[in-house]
Amino acid sequence: MERTQIAQIPEAVGQRVRIQGFVHVVRDQKAIQFVIVRDRTGLVQVVVPRSSENDALNALVSELTRESAVTVVGDVAANPRVRLGGVEIHCAKLVVESLAEAALPIDLGGRTDTASTKRLDWRFLDLRQPRYQLLFDVQTTAEHAMRSFWVSEGFVEIHSPKLMGSPSESRAELFSLDYFGQTAYLAQSPQFYKQMAMAAGLERVFEIGPVFRADPSQTTRHAAEFTSVDMEMSWIGSHEDVMALEERWLRYVLEHVQAAHGDAIAEQYGVAVEVPTLPFPRLTMAEAQALLRKAGYTPPADSRPGDLDPGGERVVCEAIRRDHDHAFVFITDYPVSVRPFYHMRHPDDPTLTRSFDLLWKGVEITTGAQREHRYDILRAQAVEKGLSPEPLQFYLDFFRYGCPPHGGLGFGLGRMLMILLEQPSLREVTFLHRTLNRLTP
Repeated sequence: MERTQIAQIPEAVGQRVRIQGFVHVVRDQKAIQFVIVRDRTGLVQVVVPRSSENDALNALVSELTRESAVTVVGDVAANPRVRLGGVEIHCAKLVVESLAEAALPIDLGGRTDTASTKRLDWRFLDLRQPRYQLLFDVQTTAEHAMRSFWVSEGFVEIHSPKLMGSPSESRAELFSLDYFGQTAYLAQSPQFYKQMAMAAGLERVFEIGPVFRADPSQTTRHAAEFTSVDMEMSWIGSHEDVMALEERWLRYVLEHVQAAHGDAIAEQYGVAVEVPTLPFPRLTMAEAQALLRKAGYTPPADSRPGDLDPGGERVVCEAIRRDHDHAFVFITDYPVSVRPFYHMRHPDDPTLTRSFDLLWKGVEITTGAQREHRYDILRAQAVEKGLSPEPLQFYLDFFRYGCPPHGGLGFGLGRMLMILLEQPSLREVTFLHRTLNRLTP
């Protein structure tokens, strides 16, 4: 007999089915026993009457523990009094595939507030909760929509190496390791290889993959390893072309998430998925700084001049929501001092770059720019930033034999999910979170 998923049970009234899942609740009463079984699609009530004919089955149910893995065979019957879909299964056979220990290390029922560190210690149990099952459904839908949009726009997917012989952006925040007797680095981003693809004539590329940052920050939106979503495109006029494509891409993705999971997200997270209108509002960095001054916001003393700190990002987004009724805003034209050497300078003001960040609900989720594609200028900008050209020569070589004007962006998948579902930390939306003090499980 084939397995039936629990979500399909209401369609199987009058039929014998075979379900498999975890024991959610056991109600062991004098006259009748109830077992609530859960799989990734939902919950169903299994009924076992107490009788002499059911002695062995009754004894088995009495010994069941929560979260045990079971197989149940039984007949589906309608019962309007049952809140779980108005149906139940009258059990004919129950097999305990794996008996769980009686005392669970964390509370999966929501009766107590288990500390997040302990939940992460037992993440495989933590993820059994329906809200996390939904999380990965949302992530899958979002990634599929991302890829579908890109393919429809003529993009191709690449898989860049994560082991590098030289830093991918700078020597800060690098993980190094021994590589057959020489030093290698874990990639901070696929940036250099995306640009190599532009020099190779691929014109439009994307990648969804892991990146690594040796960042000791313990904030809610930083991680040592995370999934980066990247794209790069050739023959652009400026960074405006990249922003125009990103806003269309994001609207497409959120449309698909809303259609597939909007109701479930509202139920599990209490959040309404908002599909944004186009175009997104835009502010130059100078305009954003003026907005903050007008709002009376003073950034922390350690903030970088010409950049936005997290508090400033929130104030800007609050103003955009109030004045434009929009959750997104592009911040453009960052000064050279806070941008990488490969960002193109403004032709009319060489102190500014053709770059942008995208803020969503008060948090930065994207950094993008038009890249400098002219060899001599790019090399000079690296030197100006205090970088030695020699370790970068493999990258600089990409631009020696003709390279089209191009630009792109990097986008944090975890941050997107964190903001979309309005969760307090990346650890809540990551399969296994990696930070300064967490390398297991």
